[in-house]
Amino acid sequence: MLTCAHCHPRDLLARFPGAEEERRRTGAACAASATEEGEFVLHEEMARNAAAAGGPPMLLCFAVHPQLPRHAGEGDAGDRAGGAAPVRDFRPLLETLHALAAAGRLDAVGETGFDCYDAAFRETEAVQESLFAAHVETALAHDLPLVLHVRRGMRKIFAHARTLKRCRSLIFHSWPGTLGEGEALLRRGINAFFSFGAAICLNHKEARRCCALFPPDRILTETDAPYQPPRGKSWSSWADLPAVLEEAAALRREAGSPGGDPTELEKTVEGNFRGVFMPD
Repeated sequence: MLTCAHCHPRDLLARFPGAEEERRRTGAACAASATEEGEFVLHEEMARNAAAAGGPPMLLCFAVHPQLPRHAGEGDAGDRAGGAAPVRDFRPLLETLHALAAAGRLDAVGETGFDCYDAAFRETEAVQESLFAAHVETALAHDLPLVLHVRRGMRKIFAHARTLKRCRSLIFHSWPGTLGEGEALLRRGINAFFSFGAAICLNHKEARRCCALFPPDRILTETDAPYQPPRGKSWSSWADLPAVLEEAAALRREAGSPGGDPTELEKTVEGNFRGVFMPD
């Protein structure tokens, strides 16, 4: 079974109305990320419909995305005094997160994490820290995996290593780190999984190296649909998963790593996905 460890089905549907039919044709299980209640409810309905039709599972995730503090207030009337980061009350979204987790409606908390891509994002680091702590607390309280978005923020992940070691599992969406950073997380006893998508097909050298050399039982595949299109496409979708899997297998074969056969690797990745999102 093909598996997508991170995607945004509502946003993909807005670009490609036939997305869910394509997912069922390809038989791709996915973990769907939502950042607001309406989006989550839509994903929940899609998951129920897929299950009723005997289709591949859709697992449900919710979080306050770490980019939201940067974008909150954009377009509001008036300028931000002194160029300060916009302020928004995220308590209602955190209350939604807590309520969904307490009701057993979540398969994972995410995507949360840190986005320190540029100065504008770094202005919101304190807010991101507070939000991250709240998400980790919820994941620990309800024994849920944590899906992470990290851009230029691995130092902050390592700063939380002691707490993250207590989490059931961490899924690094579109793994942004180095081979050494991934190995260091595992040495610290963190149950980390590294998800790869279009980046390995677009000659991202460090992502390709990591995909080739990480232990096979730590690898996941994803589309980040619709936000990581392969070359020549306007968006990513479930149809891209075979190419990602083929490229991952080729990289591992060239490196002499286990999982160089696409069929073998697909089974391994499916097992990893099930272990993370669908434990017995």
